[in-house]
Amino acid sequence: MSFTFRAGTFNMENLFSRTRALNLQDKDQTAAILADVAKLEELLGKPAYAAADKAQILALTKAQSEYIEIREDRGKLFAGSGATRKVVAAGAKDWDGIVVFKLADIAEEARTSTADVVEALRVDVLCVVEVENRPALQAFNSQSLGTKKFAYPMVVDGNDDRDINVGLLSRFEITNIRTHIFDRQGTKVIFSRDCAHYELKLPDGRPLHVLCNHLKSQGYGDPKESAAKRLLQTTRIAQILMGFNLATDLVIVAGDFNDDPTSPALQPLLSVTNLFDVLQLKFSNPADRWTYQYRGKQNQIDFLLVSKPLKAGFQDAGIERRGMFGVAGITPFPSVISASTAASDHAAIWAEFTV
Repeated sequence: MSFTFRAGTFNMENLFSRTRALNLQDKDQTAAILADVAKLEELLGKPAYAAADKAQILALTKAQSEYIEIREDRGKLFAGSGATRKVVAAGAKDWDGIVVFKLADIAEEARTSTADVVEALRVDVLCVVEVENRPALQAFNSQSLGTKKFAYPMVVDGNDDRDINVGLLSRFEITNIRTHIFDRQGTKVIFSRDCAHYELKLPDGRPLHVLCNHLKSQGYGDPKESAAKRLLQTTRIAQILMGFNLATDLVIVAGDFNDDPTSPALQPLLSVTNLFDVLQLKFSNPADRWTYQYRGKQNQIDFLLVSKPLKAGFQDAGIERRGMFGVAGITPFPSVISASTAASDHAAIWAEFTV
């Protein structure tokens, strides 16, 4: 006996406690901050601090004080305050601590906007991207979704040290979880976050496999290196899919791929046999498939890919853009009155299937 269900994907932009540096609209400014932090961490890791190192540590810490702080867990890196502050540690061995990113205040309207998007999707299964952790997702599920909450909210911590993780909201029972955070090519970790594999039990007992992803960003680091990283990641996802029979198994690959459909970095995944983009099934014009707008340019960088049986049962699909701010021709949800109250700068995707 067949039944109908909906699945979707949505980049929520680090639900609840968004890192302040990552909450900026100017992505170039964010990249500059992260570059300074990388340099700071390099200096802090030196076994011995020269006078020039100490001066640069102070300068970088002061320059980015709005966005970071240094937590001293053992020993002392600094002494004094204000104009008298100085580095007193002779090197990394004299103290222990980390650079901590300060968190932005998330407006109640932003949580409302995010909930509005999720409720509008009317999905049974939702891949969620940029979620801090399971308690944050669980709190959003119970507090913001209320009577429309999901029975199974789940996040597995990934490889991103800023707690930018992927997770799942599901009305179907989660029967198995597999993480790919330990997948490597040589000594290098493949996934920037994870390719989280959730096995769900459908009402008729059949398994539904959902692989949630957030591929390497374009915004930070060398563009060629970032593209090479995404290529490595899509190649690995294609390998993982070889463990399924996409002609018969119910499989979804979803998430923020951080690149457009024409990019060579995505081709190992987008060219997999018996795997189909639901937005291509719905919209014949590529210009209608966009999910992300930056500096006036609109691209599809979010994807919901499905195996052949789901394509056979495909009923409809759509893109929910009302959680975004400043999009011409789109009337947003009432809570979206500024960039800070938007649900995300990504649109959400949904698709309906009868299987």
